[in-house]
Amino acid sequence: MGGLGETVLQKTLQKLGRKRYSRKSEAIDAMWGEIERVVGALPLAWDKVRLYQDGLPVCGRETDIVTDLAQAGSRNHQLLLRLMHKGAALMGTESADLLVQEYQLVRQSLAAEGPARLAGEPHSSKSVVGSAALLERRDQYIARRINETIGPGETGILFLGMLHSLAALLDKDIGVEFPLHRPLGGFGEVK
Repeated sequence: MGGLGETVLQKTLQKLGRKRYSRKSEAIDAMWGEIERVVGALPLAWDKVRLYQDGLPVCGRETDIVTDLAQAGSRNHQLLLRLMHKGAALMGTESADLLVQEYQLVRQSLAAEGPARLAGEPHSSKSVVGSAALLERRDQYIARRINETIGPGETGILFLGMLHSLAALLDKDIGVEFPLHRPLGGFGEVK
């Protein structure tokens, strides 16, 4: 979320408290440890692997973005760099325009959150519907991008948030595997 990162962190700490935030951070850290272990052990010809990343725009600066985020401490992006060093190709995955729209939606949502929202009142239905519609358009773009860029004999590895749902949008000749477990809406590896 770029410049909103500190605001999001503060809002999260207000909602969860330090103890619950710490437990959540530990769980996320353990999850990334397992992802790193499983992905690192995949028996793949890395020169035939394409890496797709949630939130990474098609822009010509994909490697710079991943490098910057890895240096800032993102385990996800550090793993992408390690896989690239093995020979995997990094692919721009998302529409920059849709990502900007999501950023603006999050910014508006954070600005609208006052004491009532922090007390537990739900988001407005307009905000929820707009967010769901935007997520669906992002999923369609990501699936189209994978369909258009992955070739015969290649493997795609997609790092994707749990709310996404792409499997039904991929070409029928693309097999989907879940190396860890099947998430709520998205998936981990595309072949």
